[in-house]
Amino acid sequence: MSSENKFFSHGTLEKNVGWLIVATILVVSIAGLVQIVPLFFQHTTTEPSPGVVTYTALRLAGRDIYQREGCLGCHSQQIRTLRSEVERYGPYSLAGESVYDHPFLWGSKRTGPDLARVGGRYSDDWHRIHLRNPRDVVPESNMPGYPYLLTPAAADTISSHMTAMRRLGVPYTDEQIANAPKELEGKTEEDALIAYLQGLGVSRRYITVDEVVVK
Repeated sequence: MSSENKFFSHGTLEKNVGWLIVATILVVSIAGLVQIVPLFFQHTTTEPSPGVVTYTALRLAGRDIYQREGCLGCHSQQIRTLRSEVERYGPYSLAGESVYDHPFLWGSKRTGPDLARVGGRYSDDWHRIHLRNPRDVVPESNMPGYPYLLTPAAADTISSHMTAMRRLGVPYTDEQIANAPKELEGKTEEDALIAYLQGLGVSRRYITVDEVVVK
């Protein structure tokens, strides 16, 4: 075997950590590009699904609180295509439902239930009780309470946040951005978080699986 073949042999890579790292990065990069690049040209991943609209100022503020409080650490927002998941939570998630999410909040851990289709399943009052003391409505819950969310929602930063989101491709209008602080007047962080939750998944509530309608 020539010295050139020995240099590029599998054994050489296994014995040389530096070359192994370089080769691994190269292979993973190529494989990643092959999988990821085509997604930028597929309408199903770049355009909103039917019924999906931009977040209102109040819901966007609630989404910020959802991230701040670490809700995505225990609740996913991604229903997989498994029949058991569809029957429990509702229609499986589509990429087009998250085109206005920066960053997306799909999550992966389910200490609590998936929330991708939680919108409209419970009343606002139920959510208020649940957020303040979860065990009042779900006795077996290990979720902490959030009674401190009765503080006023941050109206002074919402316009700049929406402006930043517009730079990322969310089609907010000048009028929406200008009126955003007014929408949050008199609202609490609890109001904002509930508004965010009540809008999750409402655009795609029903699906037929083997001629069985799942709600």
